[in-house]
Amino acid sequence: MPPNATAQRNHERLFPGHVSTLAVSDPELIESFDNLAFDEVLRGSQLDERTRLLAQLAAIVALGAVGEFRVMLGAALTVGVPPVEAREVVYQAVPYVGMARVFDFLHAMNEVLVARGIPLPLPGQATTTPETRLEAGRRVQEQVVGEEAVAAMYANAPSDEQHVQRLLSGNCFGDHVARGGLDLATRELLTVSMLAALGGCEPQLRGHVAANLRVGNDRARLIDTLTQLLPFIGYPRLLNALRVVDEITGEPR
Repeated sequence: MPPNATAQRNHERLFPGHVSTLAVSDPELIESFDNLAFDEVLRGSQLDERTRLLAQLAAIVALGAVGEFRVMLGAALTVGVPPVEAREVVYQAVPYVGMARVFDFLHAMNEVLVARGIPLPLPGQATTTPETRLEAGRRVQEQVVGEEAVAAMYANAPSDEQHVQRLLSGNCFGDHVARGGLDLATRELLTVSMLAALGGCEPQLRGHVAANLRVGNDRARLIDTLTQLLPFIGYPRLLNALRVVDEITGEPR
């Protein structure tokens, strides 16, 4: 059987006129997947379409799924996600998943943009310079993590690891999180999406769940966002991420 009517309607919005080759070769799998991804996880969701697609793109980058990224980036652009915002997802991934993984996504993204007639390079969004990145990055880090927490990170780091704290402030936060193009609350949702998709990053996930609460993303928004990742990251990583949310928000399991 084909996917249900709601799933078909939502799929058509993202991929107008497109018939998946898998729908022909593997119709049973596509029926269940489309029903999940384009209907079931959307029921009751309060997440706007733009944020949902940005979070899904972030998770897909963390998973290393270049083919799926091309497809979903095309869908995001089709429904009006600005190219600059889509690009910021990829740039934001660099300090969290590493350039080795992001490299192929940069090329894939640029190929999709060029194919759609979008001129490159896109407008720059850097807000710091080599001279200001450390101080400005630390200010953003304190806004996200908390001033006392950042001070404790510096104070508790061994002397031979202090450089890592400076790199976190200057590179991760100064070069990346401080960029324009996306607001801070959205960037933190993207970070949680990446860490949940990566798996094995629960200590960092705990810190960024708490950071999301600081910048205005409450428990309901976090759970909503993670639920939208389920079709792409699977149940084990979703459940692990939800356990962290429960721990940080004090909800018993």
